[in-house]
Amino acid sequence: MSSLYHPILVESFAAIDREFGDHTFSPQEYAIARRVIHSTADFEFKHLIRFSPGAIEGAIAALQQQVPIVTDVSMVKQGITTLVAKTFGNPLISAVEQAEQALPGKTRTETGLLRCWEQFPQAIYVIGNAPTALLALCELLRSSGTNSEPALVIGAPVGFISVVESKAALAQTTIPQIRVEGRKGGSAVAAAILNALLVLAWETE
Repeated sequence: MSSLYHPILVESFAAIDREFGDHTFSPQEYAIARRVIHSTADFEFKHLIRFSPGAIEGAIAALQQQVPIVTDVSMVKQGITTLVAKTFGNPLISAVEQAEQALPGKTRTETGLLRCWEQFPQAIYVIGNAPTALLALCELLRSSGTNSEPALVIGAPVGFISVVESKAALAQTTIPQIRVEGRKGGSAVAAAILNALLVLAWETE
């Protein structure tokens, strides 16, 4: 096992493997789903994770090329900082930290994401908390065409207000994406997906 795996993580993965059951994931998709389940202890995620064609391969290439990673909130950023530092050292930006105050009618996270988009349209976007940020990103994608396309969007906000709608909006785009259907998700889930991608990118370099 790579040094990127802590021994306890290896044991946990073995336990998940024994319990996971039948599935149709590819080996790379399974590695991501397993990491999410490790972070949540919730096997329902095996039924909720969706991968667009080529999303994983494109994300691996982008990570290896050190494209910026934009997270919606600081907690997602904190959840991936260690592994980013151990692997490719991609620039890490938290959208909410880019906005001292919100624009009229928008949240701070949404405001910060709009600013990040202006600077890093081809980044990897990791949304684990703020559905408003994901909705804003989807609107930007619709209006900008394919000239400034993110390498990947991870859509995993959690909650009850606008969450399902934001994921549906992402599903309607052609952007490379990994998303969690329904109300479930969260910062830990989004970070787990990105961390799994980092490990895959490191192991295939």
